[in-house]
Amino acid sequence: MTDSRGVESAFAQPEYAARITKVRAALAARGLDAAVFTGPENIFYLTGQQTPGYYTFQCLILPTEGPPRFLLRQLELTNFLRNSFVEDYETYGDGVSPAGLVVDALARCGLQNRRVAIEKGGWFLPISFFEALKSALPDIADATGIVETLRRVKSAAEIRALEESARQADAGIAAGLAALRAGASENDIVADMMRAAIAAGAEYMGMEPLVASGPRSGVPHATWRRRRIAQGDALFLEMSGCFDRYHAGLMRTGWLGEPPKLARDLEAVVLEALAAVLDAARPGLTCAALHQAAQRVIDAAGMTERYRKRTGYSLGISFAPDWGEWQVLSLFDGVDVALEPGMCFHVPTALREYGAFTVGISESIVVTESGCRVLGTIPRPIHVV
Repeated sequence: MTDSRGVESAFAQPEYAARITKVRAALAARGLDAAVFTGPENIFYLTGQQTPGYYTFQCLILPTEGPPRFLLRQLELTNFLRNSFVEDYETYGDGVSPAGLVVDALARCGLQNRRVAIEKGGWFLPISFFEALKSALPDIADATGIVETLRRVKSAAEIRALEESARQADAGIAAGLAALRAGASENDIVADMMRAAIAAGAEYMGMEPLVASGPRSGVPHATWRRRRIAQGDALFLEMSGCFDRYHAGLMRTGWLGEPPKLARDLEAVVLEALAAVLDAARPGLTCAALHQAAQRVIDAAGMTERYRKRTGYSLGISFAPDWGEWQVLSLFDGVDVALEPGMCFHVPTALREYGAFTVGISESIVVTESGCRVLGTIPRPIHVV
């Protein structure tokens, strides 16, 4: 088993060591002795561990001094050994209460009377678990945001993974647009998209493709439901690829027949708003400034009511139920974080005639020293068949 340590890891061991060093410095700066990380994205970032079995409890105990310790379900051990280089780990069997295991593990690490923090802002810390932990560790602090802040700027290796994911998304969206024809079902479209993306190297994505046709395409976050496409229908497509858990999204619109005038009007505004974001994306501007660049275009066109959402979100590590890094950064009002080279975003610009159709066009981008670089290659205008 030792020969297989880390053979499926997304990165080499020094990359994780450097990340752990940075997190330890952040913990020390907060006066913390250790943190317990439970979110699968942060766990992957720090250790390489990935599994679709993250619905069962796993955590990384990271002290400011001494070796990290990983706690996981026994069934996941082989997977863990192949993905991670962490040497100190404990397993538990089914039917065991994880909260008690964490308290006992902290004690074995000499941390029972020290200043310990745990992530409180994710999806993977049930209230019952936190309350049980707090009863044993009444002075427990909040570790939310420590790792997420470090995840904002991607390394060269991470950007290469995002480039691969964008290539997969290109393949999927191109296949979906090519499958647009009268009589085809939404399921047919998605089957072609998934087949093409997976053939291009995609792993299981953090979220399913969003594909809807006709009136259903005017429903935000609607996805395939066996509907058959007829002449005059819109087709809304959005998906992400996935390479070593790194996701890059892409959104396009198709039409069977010439789109109506309103759709063309929405398309013109969407293209202008997206271009405004891409032109504004450069180091030093804030996330909020990029959102406002799109919002100004949309407001000037009198379409404010059609755009009640953020303009984009950070891209990187994702597990279901999402393909974006919602915990890391958003392009929205009030997010006054300045852009830096290496930050990556999905910019899904969409306007809707609700319950009738959506015109959505997006790009995934990498912030560079002087601007931004678009990762996708699919033409932006509405694809008309």
